[in-house]
Amino acid sequence: MDNIFINKKTMSTNTMTKVAILAAISYILMFIAIPIPGIFPDFLKLDISDVPAIFGGMTLGPVAGFTIVLIKNLFQAMTASTTAWIGETANLLIGGSYVVILSLAYRHKKNIKGLFLGFFLGTIAMIVIGCLTNYYMLLPFYGKIMPMEAIVNMGHVINPNVVDLKSFVIWMIAPFNLVKAILMSVITLPLYKKMEVILKK
Repeated sequence: MDNIFINKKTMSTNTMTKVAILAAISYILMFIAIPIPGIFPDFLKLDISDVPAIFGGMTLGPVAGFTIVLIKNLFQAMTASTTAWIGETANLLIGGSYVVILSLAYRHKKNIKGLFLGFFLGTIAMIVIGCLTNYYMLLPFYGKIMPMEAIVNMGHVINPNVVDLKSFVIWMIAPFNLVKAILMSVITLPLYKKMEVILKK
């Protein structure tokens, strides 16, 4: 019984160590964000900080993947937040939904079909939750710092269909999260097997 207890404890410690390392990598990647001028407003920047959480979720389980996203955003909120934690909360919900759903799909069917199902469902969740969090949380908060008319105008310059908050979310936020989800999927696809082997050691 003692040996079993020790083994379980060792495995738990091993998992926590991997989660901490992946969270640290995710935190660093948050600072490497790239805007896409001419397609999205400058404040919408692409980053791949959720990719380590995806690898962690696929290998260590959905809870581990979500924990990586949580730790990443907690560190970001405490050290470099410019949105009074609103942005980090939105990122937690948006990125966390993608990671958890992808991890669950892959855990249910550990093959390429399960992976692509996870990509598809995770992308849908990311778009829906991204639209809701931006409409009800993030953009209204920014509206207190910058006039909502100015935010809407940034989108209108790029796409004339953007005329109010709702249309901004539809024509800017939804496509942005679609592009981000596709980017993370493209990065994950060729690397997931190698990362799975590394993280299982």
